[in-house]
Amino acid sequence: MRTAIYVIVWAIVAAVVVALITLPISLQAHLIASTIVIAAMILLKFLRPLGVWRLIALGLGTAIVLRYLYWRTTSTLPPVNQIEDFIPGLILYLAELYNIGMLFLSLFVVSMPLPSRKAPPFDPENPPTVDVFVPTYNEDADLLATTLAAALAMDYPAGRMRVYLLDDGGTDEKCASANFVAAAAARERRAELQGLCAGLGVTYLTRAFNKSAKAGNLNNGLANSTGELIVVFDADHAPARDFLTETVGFFGVDPRLFLVQTPHFFINPDPLERNLKTFDHMPSENEMFYGIIQRGLDKWNAAFFCGSAAVLRREALDEVGGFAGRSITEDAETALTLHSTGWNSVYVDKPLIAGLQPPTFASFIGQRSRWAQGMMQILIYHRPLFKRGLSLPQRLCYTSSALFWMFPFVRLIFLVAPLFYLFFGLEIFTASGAEFLAYILGYMIVNLLMQNYLYGRYRWTWISELYEFIQSVYLLPAIVSVMLKPSKPTFKVTSKNETLATRRVSELGTPFFIIFGVLALGLVATYWRTIVEPYNADTTLVVGYWNILNLLMAGCALGVVSERPEGRSSRRFAVERRGEIVVDGRTIPMVTDDASVGGVGIRIMANEYDRIPNGSAALISFETTIDMPRGQLPVRVQRVQRDEKGVLLGCRYESTEPLHSRMIADLVFSDSETWSRFQGGRRQNIGVTLGTLRFLRIAIFQTSRGLTYFFGLTRFNRQRPPVKKEATR
Repeated sequence: MRTAIYVIVWAIVAAVVVALITLPISLQAHLIASTIVIAAMILLKFLRPLGVWRLIALGLGTAIVLRYLYWRTTSTLPPVNQIEDFIPGLILYLAELYNIGMLFLSLFVVSMPLPSRKAPPFDPENPPTVDVFVPTYNEDADLLATTLAAALAMDYPAGRMRVYLLDDGGTDEKCASANFVAAAAARERRAELQGLCAGLGVTYLTRAFNKSAKAGNLNNGLANSTGELIVVFDADHAPARDFLTETVGFFGVDPRLFLVQTPHFFINPDPLERNLKTFDHMPSENEMFYGIIQRGLDKWNAAFFCGSAAVLRREALDEVGGFAGRSITEDAETALTLHSTGWNSVYVDKPLIAGLQPPTFASFIGQRSRWAQGMMQILIYHRPLFKRGLSLPQRLCYTSSALFWMFPFVRLIFLVAPLFYLFFGLEIFTASGAEFLAYILGYMIVNLLMQNYLYGRYRWTWISELYEFIQSVYLLPAIVSVMLKPSKPTFKVTSKNETLATRRVSELGTPFFIIFGVLALGLVATYWRTIVEPYNADTTLVVGYWNILNLLMAGCALGVVSERPEGRSSRRFAVERRGEIVVDGRTIPMVTDDASVGGVGIRIMANEYDRIPNGSAALISFETTIDMPRGQLPVRVQRVQRDEKGVLLGCRYESTEPLHSRMIADLVFSDSETWSRFQGGRRQNIGVTLGTLRFLRIAIFQTSRGLTYFFGLTRFNRQRPPVKKEATR
């Protein structure tokens, strides 16, 4: 009976909404209605709406979006008999349909996300056994040592956890390669990592053949271990001490739980953040997904495995034959398979690992290309909207996650659409200037407000569009290749540990300068059309403003591909530990000021200082949070700075043995609250107006910087590769 009442109520509401949307009203009436809705949404935003009031605001915005869609469908498409106008006009219309469809899917997923979960305790007397997998391909031993040491330091009952290094760079196949140099390198790597594991107390595993990439490597780990729970960390993802205490307890509550996923928190900027200098004050790109979307997916039991920083139940993996390997995104494919067989997932919204992002634009694009191709493979192979075993909400959630990666088509259509009119006079959008103002401007403002309601603390206005724009040029051919041949893509590692020594334009930067030049010509065409066709000036100006927005986006992109040299490979976080430093035979009391994976800041009292030259070798010891052999960590003094508090020494680690890696891991990665505080400091909703103004300021400055790089610096540095390059999956 209650279900029938709900159906009747929703049917009545839907009928009323359809009637209002299709009601023929004047242009002035629509403009007034849009203004009222915008004012109401702004007012509700100031009141910080929660619950039903938040839904009311989003509902008001949805009404304007639907009204725009109705007008767009019934009044703006070019006549079919004008084929040169109709075809590009229809393509633009379909791109807008995609955008509106993704908006509605986003509303379904994240309009009312779950709050952050509180971890239930696990039985300390009989905790589940845990196997920790760290898969590696060709990462540097120093990087692996830090991750393994951090994994060993996690809080968990003694004897119930075992750490495995899964080495796919030292397989039998590689060691026996016909390429003598490659075979020698593989054998040397295997011996080095075996020694590292022996020194740390970690189990080293490799396999005969490199089959099925990361999924195959993980499945080899499953075949050679017995733990009830499997923890997966990427080679550059070092966990905090409380990782297991914040995750394992969920498995005792739900016997059908297969996954507890945690966020990927990064301690270095991506290329956009580094080159635009936004890392310290703007939410990072991944925070929209891990901060809000995963919580929205979690509400519908659709939070999925992200390849690392997760705990999985062995029983569930065994039931489906291990980690899925048909697509090159084995993580999401594995989760989809397990959800469709009735298993559940949980998302814990707390940063419990610290990792590294691809620092250069080329490596960033390589990573995103793999993600896009893998999600397209899932869309083609598994068709999540029709996948048996999934609930309807799960189908919508997985479809939304996969369809998102179609954005390169839409982004490039929006880029070239105004040029059809400005260059060729094609009328692919039939509307007057007044209609543009009444419908499109209102729709755009409402869309921005809705995005701010959904993601305001996690993504600033226009930044999503910028991230999509800089990826679209290269993701479009990658996606097309999957559509033409789904089995073609192969798993490629993502470069993370690169160092930029000079200013240069990225080797992938040329298309963005060409796009900027073409859009600049569109600006000239706008002026010319306004002069020679004054009777169409209103339409020309509207299309010209659209082109200017694209030009600003392209100008920002010039800044993104103009690579800045790196100061530090990762951010330093405040860490206070008391200890001693030994330099030139003197032992001086000290306290650590900050620390990162590459170095540490040390403060000593001024009265203990006479002269410590740059480049001095030193040994430091400090309090640790776990029991370990007391030792001294070798460092090199890179910088000496005196201030009112004493003397601050900037030091670089020079570790040579496993104990040093354990000391570094304890210093840098033990406290997850440090990352939470840093992350929380960036999560500020600055609103649509301030976000737009900041975007304009960034666009103008980065345009000039990018052009300066291109015409000044690039003749020397443009093709210069990074100094150092390593890779991680």
